[in-house]
This record gives sequence, C-alpha cells and structure tokens, in this order.
Amino acid sequence: MAGHIQDRWYKTGTGADGKPQKVKTERYGKGQRYRARYVGPDGTEKAKSFPDRQKRLAEQWLAHIEADMARGQYIDPRAARVTFQQYAERWVATQGADPNTQASMESQLRLHAFPYLGSRPLGSFQPAHVRDWVRELQENGVRGAYARTIYSNVRAALSAAVDDGHLPRNPCAARSVRPPVVDVKRVVPWTPERVFAVRKAMTERYRAMVDLGGGCGLRQGEILGVAVDAIDFESDTLHVVQQLKLSRSKAVFAPPKGGKLRDVPLPGPVADALRAHMKLFPPVEITLPWKVADGPAVTKRLIFTGPRGGHVWRTTLNDNVWKPALAAAGVIPVPERGQPYAESRTNGMHALRHSYASVLLDAGENVKALAEYLGHSDPGLTLRVYAHLMPSSRERTRKAIDRTYEKLGL
Repeated sequence: MAGHIQDRWYKTGTGADGKPQKVKTERYGKGQRYRARYVGPDGTEKAKSFPDRQKRLAEQWLAHIEADMARGQYIDPRAARVTFQQYAERWVATQGADPNTQASMESQLRLHAFPYLGSRPLGSFQPAHVRDWVRELQENGVRGAYARTIYSNVRAALSAAVDDGHLPRNPCAARSVRPPVVDVKRVVPWTPERVFAVRKAMTERYRAMVDLGGGCGLRQGEILGVAVDAIDFESDTLHVVQQLKLSRSKAVFAPPKGGKLRDVPLPGPVADALRAHMKLFPPVEITLPWKVADGPAVTKRLIFTGPRGGHVWRTTLNDNVWKPALAAAGVIPVPERGQPYAESRTNGMHALRHSYASVLLDAGENVKALAEYLGHSDPGLTLRVYAHLMPSSRERTRKAIDRTYEKLGL
C-alpha cells in the first residue's frame, strides 16, 4: 500500500480491561470520516478525504496511486487541478523566438480554445472533451487549415502538460480523436494572359508589384518590403532579405517567412519595370521597428510607398488597388454601387506566386531550384503543392521512351 487510511471519527484507546478499543474523537460525525494519506515521489505527503462507509473506496484509491507510481504514470493531484488555460498561457510564453507567431498562438487559443477547454482541469481531460471541442469549432464556422492550426496548438500544449506531469497521456493521441478536416485543393495558376490583364489594370504606382510577384515569385509582404539595396542590376539578382508585416497591429520590418533569406534571378523585363517605377516614384526612406513593435529602429529606402510617402498598408492596397484591378480584369465581379468587392482568397496577390511556379515548372526548372526561389525550406513542400503543374514532364517522359524504342528499331 502506498500509504494508510486515517479514521478521523475514531481513535484506538485502551479499555478498562487493558484491551484496545475504539474511542470517538472530537471530530466524530463532522466532515468526512476517512483520510487516505501517502508520500509522493517528491517526498511530500498527499491526502484525499472520503465519507463514512467509504473506506473501501479510499483503499482502492490508494491502490491506484501505488500502481501508478510503479508504472511511472503517477500524477500529482495538485498538478492535475491546474486548468488548461492556466497551463497554456504559461506554455505559449515559452514558444519560439518569433513574437509575432507567439501573438498569433495567444489569439487563437483565447478565441477558439479557452472558451471551451480553458476551465477544465488538466487531470480530467478525456478524448471525448477534445472530440466535442473539434465539433464545436466546425459548427461555429472555424474550419480548414485555420482550424487545424488551432488544434495543433492545443495538442502541443497538452503534450507539454504530459511531459510536465499534469496528466498521464495526451487525449489528442487517442484513435477516436481526429483533427479538423482540411480539404485538399489543387492550386490553379493564373494564365499569363490573366497576369498581364491584372497588371494593366493596376494603378501605375503599384503596377511593378505584379512584375515582382509573377516574375520573381515574391510574397506580398516581401514585395512591400523590397528596398533599393536588395536589387542588384549588375548581377541580375534580387536579394530577398526582409518583408513588411504587422506585429500586434503595428508595421515592422522582419525577415522573410521562416527566416529564409534567398537570392532570386531578376529577369530583364522585371528589372526594366523596376527601373521605370523608381524613375516615376523615387524610393523613400522608411523607418520601422525590426521584427516587433518595440524592436530596434531600422531605416530602408523602400521601392513601394504610399502617395503621402509612407509605407504601404496591406489592407489598403488590397481593398483600394488590388481588388479593383481584379474586377477590371474580369477576375472577380464588379460590385453594385455602394457594395464591397467579393471575397476571393484564391485570387489574392499570392496567385502571382503560383503563376511564377507554374511557368518555371513548365519550362523544365527542377523542384529544388524552385523551392529555393520561393523560399520553401523543404523541396518536398514545393513538390506537394505544385507537382500537378508539371504537365510537360509527361510529354518529356513519353518522348524519351519513344526515342529509346526508335534506337532499337522496335
């Protein structure tokens, strides 16, 4: 037995005949009768109380404690009482060096996990609780990749809680628990005709953005953050070393996504478009914090700036420039007077990146090189996203086998 059972209503005394007998204590009839006590692995005493006529339950509870200790699965009851929100808030603070990613995780948990799971003690978690929560997400319209990201954060927090001794196993690891479904959608790249139609419809101040997206494969934040010193006209190279993004709703300069610095070939037409742009709209020195809102100030001569000389705000660009260009090019409908433009995630500026990838793959560029130009850390990711955009590879395969047969006269 891992401990012993204390009867708080009776104590053992000695009768007139000198034999042991039970004697009522001052606590007789008050509170819970039995107190199960044991010494935990940390050397401190733990206890749990049970009511009258429940001594057998107290013994069973101690037996479970002893078995858990023997299996190495013992959980301190105090640790098990910590709620998911209490633990997750501390856990998030230790995750990663990127404050922006940390802020995103905090927001996702606060909005979509804590309202359902936050008050639950860690030691009480069962797979059913996670299954119910995933269903709640879907019923509330939180779906797809975003829901999967939230689920991954919750699972990671619970895994850490297991490591720290707050619960014996991660309920997300149960076979009956399945993460939110993410529909696999194939990338459908824009045709060159569509790319140039949108380019023509763009406001002249921002037209060269299409050249950088469709001709160099840059992300929108990387386009907004292109500085003069990143363009090497002599070697026809574009150095992708920063992006313009938001950190807690404030604009900052930061490394590209994943910290993946890279050099991208600068095609002649794109170089010409940038020269023409800088002649019409001279670069402006912009000073912003580095990485986080309170980071050190960094000054860059940005290629793209607003009409008043400041940096370009992404939401303003999307609503006032990009969507009108899409509508003018026939990509999305022209809205009724006074109505907003329709949402079209598949036709964001990221579509230029997809077009860039499709052109390079169709021209026979290898996946490893494309991954480097796109800033993917894993060529496998590039292959998974764009493998279906390699139609000419089938034709090359057929021709190669045809030539082999022809050489053998078959």
